[in-house]
Amino acid sequence: MTYDTVITDSHIILPQGMIDKNILIDEGKIVGFTNDTPACDNKINGNGLISVPGPIDTHVHYGVYSPINEAAKTESHAAAIGGITTMMRMLRLEDPFSNSLQAQLDASSHSHYIDYAIHASIFTPQQINEMNICVEKGITSFKIYMNLGGEVGNVYMDIPPNSSKLVESQVNVTNEIVEQTVKTAASLGCPILVHAEDYESCGCGIKTAKEKNQDGLSAWSNSRSPEFEVKAIKTVSKYGRDYDCVIYFAHIGSERALAQIEEEKKLGTKIFVETCPHYLSLSYDKQEGYLAKVMPPIRTENDNKAVWNALSKNQIDTIGTDHVANQLKLKLAGDDVWGALAGFPGIGTVIPILLNDGVNQNRITLEQFVQFTSQNAAKIFGMYPQKGTLEKNSDADITMIDLKKEKKVTSDLFGGFSDYIVYEGRNLKGWPVKTIVRGEIVADDFEIIGKLGHGKLVERKIS
Repeated sequence: MTYDTVITDSHIILPQGMIDKNILIDEGKIVGFTNDTPACDNKINGNGLISVPGPIDTHVHYGVYSPINEAAKTESHAAAIGGITTMMRMLRLEDPFSNSLQAQLDASSHSHYIDYAIHASIFTPQQINEMNICVEKGITSFKIYMNLGGEVGNVYMDIPPNSSKLVESQVNVTNEIVEQTVKTAASLGCPILVHAEDYESCGCGIKTAKEKNQDGLSAWSNSRSPEFEVKAIKTVSKYGRDYDCVIYFAHIGSERALAQIEEEKKLGTKIFVETCPHYLSLSYDKQEGYLAKVMPPIRTENDNKAVWNALSKNQIDTIGTDHVANQLKLKLAGDDVWGALAGFPGIGTVIPILLNDGVNQNRITLEQFVQFTSQNAAKIFGMYPQKGTLEKNSDADITMIDLKKEKKVTSDLFGGFSDYIVYEGRNLKGWPVKTIVRGEIVADDFEIIGKLGHGKLVERKIS
């Protein structure tokens, strides 16, 4: 027979380790491996490259500062250049899901270069009551923001499709809302993603720092102590045990938070842990200005080491970017760290940072890289074995990486909405050079060659 595509001569990373064979692709699926080169419509030369399961970015904010019909184009463009094959959107709606969810889904459906999935954020009792509506539409994971409430309850929601007006909102994610969300998610068989910072403690810390006229990323970090993460981790972990719900801690970047999570696991909470590239590569004492302001804050070099150490021991399950598609005019709207916007773009740089700082420095193996960037995420969020593996019958989502390729990071490299990047000018060794989604090459050597609208909402199973 004639196959759609054959990838020749690459090193392939499978769960059992690396193999050297040719990959056979037909009708968007991996159909086998061979030492031969059978007839095909498209042959891809993988000589010197490594083929890994398409990375899944578990944590992406887009549709907040530009409407999803535009944001899906720009951010999936940036993702594909950076080797990501599935992006998971943090959907934030002010209205009930019955009012505004369908419009967001419709606007997303023709605007992605790569595949995508959605986590729905929960802010109100009515949204809790409508979590089943999300599940019916294929959204099977939910996010709670324990950092939002009281004096620090201000948040930008997602813009309605085709609008350009920012949606600023004030929310109060009380412990009661957290508990009821966990209880409902458990009844639906869905995991809960948690931003674990106690909002009352953060409010007090910020107020004190402002009164002392403190400024800079160090002041930002100190005003939101890791102990405030610990308080939130304890609270939600107990709810997880009470209702037998899977708790997924997003963007964990402090040694203290990691230690507390290990304690909660010993008590029986079902926990998964995500970290982000900035908690591996940035510390507040080495960063100038306010570009790296994020929640939770970047910490110390010791915390960086602790996160790498936890990765090496497989105490962390996934790496998401917490990518925020914003621009400098909003990011630096204030005169100090308190007025700067939290969050920054990162979907294009996660893979090269992990290859440069991780694999090429022998901090993690290629097999671990695959676990953290695709396999574990696919299993946690009900996409495995369709995604997260290169085994036979899985989607042909393949990223081909060159561990020796060196390139300088620039904000315009990725073609996203943002006009800056925190890693500007940094030279990284190890880059994705081909991004394949369901058998179609979407990005090749830093250029998009795929069709807009190729990306589909991923079907997910509830465990």
